[in-house]
Amino acid sequence: MKICLALITWAMSSACGQDWRSAIPGWQYQFPRDHHHHPEFKIEWWYFTGNLFDQTGRRFGFELTFFREGVIPPSQRMPGRSRFIVDDLKFAHFTITDANARRFQFIQKTNRGTFAEAGFDRGGNIAWIENWSLKLNSAGEFRLSATTGKANLELTMVPESAPVIHGTDGVSVKGSGENHASHYYSFPRLMTQGAIQTAGHPFNVTGLSWFDHEWATNQLAPNQVGWNWLCVQFANRTELMLYQMRLDNGTIDPASSGTFIDSNGKATHLTSQNFAMTPVARWKSEKTGADYPVEWRIEIPSRELTFTVRPILRDQELALAPLTYWEGAIDAIGNVRENEIRGAGYLELTGYAGSLGEPTR
Repeated sequence: MKICLALITWAMSSACGQDWRSAIPGWQYQFPRDHHHHPEFKIEWWYFTGNLFDQTGRRFGFELTFFREGVIPPSQRMPGRSRFIVDDLKFAHFTITDANARRFQFIQKTNRGTFAEAGFDRGGNIAWIENWSLKLNSAGEFRLSATTGKANLELTMVPESAPVIHGTDGVSVKGSGENHASHYYSFPRLMTQGAIQTAGHPFNVTGLSWFDHEWATNQLAPNQVGWNWLCVQFANRTELMLYQMRLDNGTIDPASSGTFIDSNGKATHLTSQNFAMTPVARWKSEKTGADYPVEWRIEIPSRELTFTVRPILRDQELALAPLTYWEGAIDAIGNVRENEIRGAGYLELTGYAGSLGEPTR
């Protein structure tokens, strides 16, 4: 999807005003323009995940996501104002999963950006918050950097194909009724190399990453309590993104959808009738008591594709204030047209640790 952040979701669920632009059909994507921020929309995020390996085969998962929540619509921003009047709030999440050490680390940053210590679109920076940054250079390479006392990351990512647009007619619909939609595209296969440091040990790594960029004003419907989202990069060079919007009556919103990308980069929109996601195993958090469906069976009959996803580590929960969610690296194994298929990706589960409509922690 990726609507990732629980913090942003809380604001997003109640945020819709006439002074903010809504995601409606007909958006004409342009690149590199649309890699940058869209201040006329209230909510926006740039989301990177990946599965990386060092030269010995040691595996790491990572997530680094930058979020923007609009406070003052552009039409209400007056010139010459005090720097303490903030137009946007800035958030960021950074995680490292060390499969060998069975360790999951997560860090959150929030910042008003009063003195330009966080912001969007300055020089080569698309987004930054203190010493975490997302840059795009003239060669079209994305560069990620994050430094903390727990873990560090420096990566360069090269897209292997053109961006993929999700949904239909320029919008990814998230619910019934007007304005429950976003503009959403991905680079589903980024060749990645760089360095990760965790627990004081540096590792040179290579692998594949996934990039989502999404912007909207009011996506969630009042009766939606959370979602299940996944992305998978298969060894046969196909990719898949799926999401299920969960309703308060325990059913799945028919607006749920996904995208299948073939080995030539052609994207096919999948409606909720085109796929099935069935939980097969759960994990209960000792920290929060949340019970997450962390293993799934996925079926896409039109592609003769059936597979199971399993996390490389069950405890990949981000226990954050005000809300908590699960986001982690996964493996996929199954069959396509009676041939075995394998892949890796990321899974996100929200709404299992409390309501999305208000902060509970």
